[in-house]
Amino acid sequence: MKIVFMGTPDFASGALEAIVKAGHEVAAVVTQPDKPKGRGKEMQMPPVKECALKYGIPVLQPIKVKEPEEMARLASFGADIFVVAAFGQILPEEILKMPKFGCVNIHASLLPKYRGAAPIQWAILNGEKETGITIMQMDKGLDTGDILMKRTVPIGERETGESLFDKLSEVGAQLIVEALPKIEKGELKAQKQNEEEASYVGMLKKSLGLISWEKDAASIDRLVRGLNSWPSAYTYYRKKSLKIWECEAVPEEYGHGGTENVVGRIEKVEKDAFYVRTGKGLLKVTQVQLEGKKRMWVKDFLLGYPLEAGDMLGGQSL
Repeated sequence: MKIVFMGTPDFASGALEAIVKAGHEVAAVVTQPDKPKGRGKEMQMPPVKECALKYGIPVLQPIKVKEPEEMARLASFGADIFVVAAFGQILPEEILKMPKFGCVNIHASLLPKYRGAAPIQWAILNGEKETGITIMQMDKGLDTGDILMKRTVPIGERETGESLFDKLSEVGAQLIVEALPKIEKGELKAQKQNEEEASYVGMLKKSLGLISWEKDAASIDRLVRGLNSWPSAYTYYRKKSLKIWECEAVPEEYGHGGTENVVGRIEKVEKDAFYVRTGKGLLKVTQVQLEGKKRMWVKDFLLGYPLEAGDMLGGQSL
């Protein structure tokens, strides 16, 4: 099939590469504009653009894809189908109806659950045991279109947002390559989503990563894993932000079992870990990153910052 591919991050670039290697004609790639990144604020191309240029595919980077001139450019390619994966812009109905087979989306959840942004991270934050990929026929709603194909992916006990992102990116690439010839032959039966089972998740904000030590240790552990690698979970130590990269909830007996249950207090320090009191249970922390410093294992962190039982983590005032 002749395809216009619309996507922006790493999650989408794997699907684009798989489509090209499967022998489909990708007439054009539509992605977000280059953006300044890093301390030097150098302009950086989206991963999908990098992939497209590698294969010599024309790249469009409209600020607003719904502008009349941009829609006219899209129509000029005469594509059979538009494939969309984490593009980052809402498509108007004129674009959805433009190609012969419409627009299909590679969505990183088992719809109708986790419609919206950041479904990968929220699945971990909410303690789900499984998630997956849905190939969906797009309509004008937010992830409300008919389901064409699904594939379930288990969530490991120590899964992080980053590791699950990689898994789902690979499965999404596989599934769209399987779906395209079936769509062309009319072999897929579209299924309406059950609105009673629908749930929505919002975009991730840095403030979401601020650890509330009043929560239970298992929830904080999920926060740390779910927000790894962005925006990351953090607390404060001596008025500096302290990112927590690796940790686990542990049985209560790992602490000293004091009578005062002060959340955010360090209960015990070992050579390669320290234990923090939470609203329920203890959090064993093994990898951190202090503001202005590199990411490091706790055994190395303790060489420069000798924590002691009784030290507090929490708000900026501490």
